[in-house]
Amino acid sequence: EISLGLVGSEMCIRDRPGTGKTMLAKAVASHTNATFLGLVGSELAQKYIGEGGRMVRELFSLARKKAPCIIFIDEIDAIGSKRLDSSTSGDREVQRTLMQLLAELDGFDSLKDVKIIAATNRPDILDDALLRPGRFDRVIEIPIPDDASRKAILGVHLAGMNTKKISIGRLIERTKEYSGAELKATCVEAGMLAIRDGRSAVTQQDMMDAISRLDKKRSQGSSTASPEGLYS
Repeated sequence: EISLGLVGSEMCIRDRPGTGKTMLAKAVASHTNATFLGLVGSELAQKYIGEGGRMVRELFSLARKKAPCIIFIDEIDAIGSKRLDSSTSGDREVQRTLMQLLAELDGFDSLKDVKIIAATNRPDILDDALLRPGRFDRVIEIPIPDDASRKAILGVHLAGMNTKKISIGRLIERTKEYSGAELKATCVEAGMLAIRDGRSAVTQQDMMDAISRLDKKRSQGSSTASPEGLYS
């Protein structure tokens, strides 16, 4: 199990979409005796001047009241991108929100039992001030799952399905470089193929056909093979 003390300093989780960054944060929440506050970075990007900064202050104020607490900010690049000299009024408001976040991370008010986790798919555009020691100084990269990980992920998704003579080994060979989200999409698509064919069980051929469909989407230029575009 993970205790709040082991979570340590503020963390930033990064890598390509669908690898499980948000799921990792949910796992931390379920294995700690701490209040979990989650939001998406774009929620802090407000239209009116001062609104984003006010939301940040209220978020950290609530976290201190609920301590021990974990704050999870998904897609932090929405407000944490590098600051530029030439910017619009909207960009300047986002920058003000970022500065308020930086102030809360290591300002006058101690965070004590409040820990912050953030996730991003674009670590290359994050402002250097976010990643300096004392702020998000623990960076965890979530890679594409290896063979053993893909086997475990496929096992989880296939466990709830009615299957017939499925060879996990062949599926692992065909799903090199697949993310966790793509593996889930493959299982869902295989189930859809079986339903369309009037069958109650998913076969090996259904799985292979689903992989072929996903490979086709990937070859058409979608490096992430978004599940939204899979069921066409």
